[in-house]
This record gives sequence, structure tokens and C-alpha cells, in this order.
Amino acid sequence: MGVVAELVYGREAFERRAWATAYEALSAVPPESLGEADLAALATSAYLAGDHESAIRAWHRAFESHIDSGDSLSAVRDAHWLAFASAVGGNFAAAEGWVARAERLLQTQSADVVERGYICIAHFQSCIAAGDFAAAEELATQIREIGERHGDADLAAQGLCGQGRMMMYAGRVRDGLAMLDEAMLRIAGGDVSPIFAGMLYCAMIDGCQEVGDYRRMSEWTSSLSRWCTAQPDMVPFTGQCAVHRAQIMRHHSGFNEALNELALAIDRYRAAGTEPAAGMAFHERGEIFRVLGDFEGAEEAFNEAAALGYEPQPGLALLWMAQGRISAAAAAIKRVLAETPNPIQRARQLPAAVQILLSAGAVVDATAPSDELDSVARLFGTDSIDAIASYAAGLVRLANDDPAGALPPLRRAWTAWIDAGSRYDAARARVQIALAFRALGDEDSAIAELSVAGRTFAELGATPDEELVARLVRRTAPGGLSEREIEVLRLVAAGNSNPQIAVALVLSEKTVARHLSNIFAKLAVRSRTAAAAYAFEHGLVR
Repeated sequence: MGVVAELVYGREAFERRAWATAYEALSAVPPESLGEADLAALATSAYLAGDHESAIRAWHRAFESHIDSGDSLSAVRDAHWLAFASAVGGNFAAAEGWVARAERLLQTQSADVVERGYICIAHFQSCIAAGDFAAAEELATQIREIGERHGDADLAAQGLCGQGRMMMYAGRVRDGLAMLDEAMLRIAGGDVSPIFAGMLYCAMIDGCQEVGDYRRMSEWTSSLSRWCTAQPDMVPFTGQCAVHRAQIMRHHSGFNEALNELALAIDRYRAAGTEPAAGMAFHERGEIFRVLGDFEGAEEAFNEAAALGYEPQPGLALLWMAQGRISAAAAAIKRVLAETPNPIQRARQLPAAVQILLSAGAVVDATAPSDELDSVARLFGTDSIDAIASYAAGLVRLANDDPAGALPPLRRAWTAWIDAGSRYDAARARVQIALAFRALGDEDSAIAELSVAGRTFAELGATPDEELVARLVRRTAPGGLSEREIEVLRLVAAGNSNPQIAVALVLSEKTVARHLSNIFAKLAVRSRTAAAAYAFEHGLVR
């Protein structure tokens, strides 16, 4: 294929968003035959096809070409992309250098040029990293206004997204979500360029996840998945998309499916040369391993997340609590809360703080984070955070010997989680409801709730919770039955004969008969049928 044909083929592939094809074709064209738009297309297609280093080289060639021709404004845009690609690759010193270079180029320009908005993006990110969210919101507003004034869809959408996220961080959650809705409309309209669209999809879904808005998160993740599927050559953003799918699966208790998505995400980050961004995926993996009882795998995953710069708390502290390292868990969660002033970020830490402090016996200390979580739930206005706050309030009231007062918030949490399809969390709420019943003297209802929760945990593979329920059931079994008698009764209820029970439990038939006689006496029943009915009524049958 000749140079002209290769160039035409590459341009057409770029328009079709066939990134790998465009990258291959444009790479085959001699550099002197590539125009400015072709160099930009080469860099973009290289980046989206997953060749991070080639993308940087192409943007650098474009930058030098624009400097040589005296087109400093185009060079500013190139510097923006070089700063972006350097930061994504973890080379933050280079990113800062490119921003400084762009600012120097802008010094000779009038104040009102659209390129100034692109450099504002870098300053916006720096303010977020420094925790200066008020300054970041001001910059996001400038970015949006510059974009709207110059008709730049990328900057307008970026500004809206940035404003929305910073409003949420300032506690104006509903207003912030409205901004994100408007930004999503612009992306859905197709006016936003591919790299900006991918970044904004991920940023907005992250924002929804932070405030527990799983409705928006699910809708937008589905939209992101369709967007990624329509560009099969694309490597960046597919890792983040897989993480978001995994988060939704975890919310709906699909733990094994979520682990598969996280493995895909980590592979995608590596393929894109952006492994530092995989910290969230490792943290999610740690959370799931903790729930499933793979404590060694969980600790390894949390350590991987920390090594990549992602905060492993509160998951790591909850793991320590599960391992019996209560003092370490309490010290960690107190430290993290003291270092975290922002309500959005604190919303991740507060539920764990309540559980860990109660586990440490610090009931008074647990009251403050529970009350704060209730305030956060009212601020956010999302069902998920409200359920978490209700659950925490129920835990604190139980710990304060107020089982009657604990039941309403625990039932609110259980109802919300059932409605959301979060079976694991709903089962956790059932356990606490059972403990409230037990404290109120309603042992039969307590056992029934524990039985349902135990079956749910068993189906989900949540071994630590299943074992906890088993211990709680054994602690006060209905009718005063022993653990062995419950095993015999379950087999009776399943229709087994005495010889079959003897084989199943490795007992003599005489011993089985004696257990059965004791069961009849304790339950005040006279037949196997009546005993089986009792087992079903009291939730003893799995």
C-alpha cells in the first residue's frame, strides 16, 4: 500500500474508531508525510490502542512540529496531552514539567484563548491532590465557562463534571449530581472526544459510588460498557469499566463474578501501561476475599493496593478485626478518621469505625461516628447510605442494651438492602435483628432469622459470617437441643430413616434412637412428623 493510500486508510480507521487499525496504518506513514491532524490522530489512536509510550512519542513529535512552525497554541494542547499521559503513567515530575512549559507558552497570548482551559485541568487535579476542594471548584467553573465560551465540548463537559464532584465534596450532593447528569448528557450526545469521554465516564461513576447512588452508577456503567464494546480495539478505560462492574456485582453479592471482573481489570491496566491505576481493583479484591474468609488473599490484595498508592482502609482494618486484631483495627480506624475531614471520604470510613469500635467494647466512642453517619445519610439522600447509617444506629442501640430501639433502624436497613438486591448486607442485618429478638426473649424468632441468614451466607460463600451464625445458633438452640440433636433432627426432617442417619453421622442405630428419644422429650412431641414440623417452623432445616 502506498503512502497516500495508507494515510487515507488510517484516517478512515480513525473516524471509525478502529484504534488499532488507525495506529498501525498511521505508524506506517513516513513522519514527514503526516500533517498536524494526522499526528494528533496517531497519538490518540496509539493511546487508545494501549501503546502508551508510542502515544507519548507521537504527542512529542506534534509538540516539536508546532514549536518549529511557531504555532504555540497548538503546542500548548500537545503539552496538555503529554502532561496527561505522563501522569497516567505515574511520571508526575514529567507531567509538572509539561504543565510549566505550556504556561510559559501561554504568557505571550491574550487571556481569552481556549487553550488556557486545558492547562486549568492540570491545576484542577493538583488542587484535588492537595485537598483544596474549594479552589478546585473555582477552577472547574473556569474550565466550563471557557469551554462554553469557545464552543469546546471537551472543556465544557470536563468543567461540569469537576464542578459536580467538588459540589458533592462540599456537601451539596444533590446539586453535584445534577451537574454530573448534565455532563453525561453531553457525553451521550457524542460531542466529547474519546479520551475525554472515557475519563469523564470513570470520574462520574466514581462520584456516584462515593455517595452510594447505585442507580446512577448502574445506568452509567452500562452506558460505559456499551461505549467500550463499540470500540473493541480500545484498551484504556476498559479496566476501570471492569472495576465498576465488579463494584456493582459486589453490591448485589455476586462475589465470584466480581472477582472475575477484577482480574480482567488488572490485566487491562497492565496492558495499557497504567498499572498504578489498578489500586482500586486490588482494594475491591481485598474486600471480597475478606467477606469470603480468604484472609491471606485479602491482606495481599490490600497491600498491593497500598503499594499502588490506594488507601487500603477501612478494608484492612476490618480484616484485622476479623482476624482478632481488635486493638490494631481500632487504632487504624481512629487515625484514618482523624486524617479525613471530607464528608464524602469519611462516608467510606464511618461504617467500619462503628463496627470496629463496638468490637473493641468502646460503645461510647462508637456513638459519635454513628451519629455523624446519620447526618451524612441525610446530606447525601441516597438509599444505600441511608441503609448503612440505619444499620450502624441499630448496632449502637443493641450495644447500649436497647434491643427494642434497635429493631426499627435494623429493619429499615434490611428492607433497603432487600430492595437493592444486596443479599449479603441484608443477611447481616438479619443477624442483628435476631440478636435483638434474643435480647427481648423471643428465642424462636431469633433462631428463625439466624437460620435464613446462615443459609444466605452459605449460598454466597461468606464463610466467616456463616460460622458466626452457626455459633449463635448453638449458643441457645431451640428446645434446649444439643448440636448433635439438631443434626439428627435435620436429617429426620429431610426424610431419613434411623439407619440412614446412622450412616450419615457415623453413629450406631442405637445411639440415633437415643438421640431421637431425647429430641421427642425436649420438644414435647410424639412422632417423627411432629419433630420435622418443629424443625421447619424454627428454621433448623437448611
